[in-house]
Amino acid sequence: MIQETLDSLPPEIAERISNVGFVIEDEPPPDKPLLGLYYGVPQPKRGQYYGGVLPDKITIFRGPLERHYGHDHDLLTKQIRRVVLHEIAHHFGISDERLKEIDRY
Repeated sequence: MIQETLDSLPPEIAERISNVGFVIEDEPPPDKPLLGLYYGVPQPKRGQYYGGVLPDKITIFRGPLERHYGHDHDLLTKQIRRVVLHEIAHHFGISDERLKEIDRY
């Protein structure tokens, strides 16, 4: 489902995603009610000396998604897509606050 989301991105967005890996983990860290997590240097903060660094990481947490939405395959698919797009937005430097402002949180 993650790959389907990435494949459905408009080319002008997909080609701008750089130096980021996508992983699936069963659960988020303890006491963190997360569905996904972006870790890395957002693109707008990458300066002229950015290079030779490990890839950013977008983690999707299978357990919470399945518990909350697994009863309905279509809903699960929709929510996985929403989480992947949300974390990609962070890769592009878009904050949670801005996502709320534009009704994309």
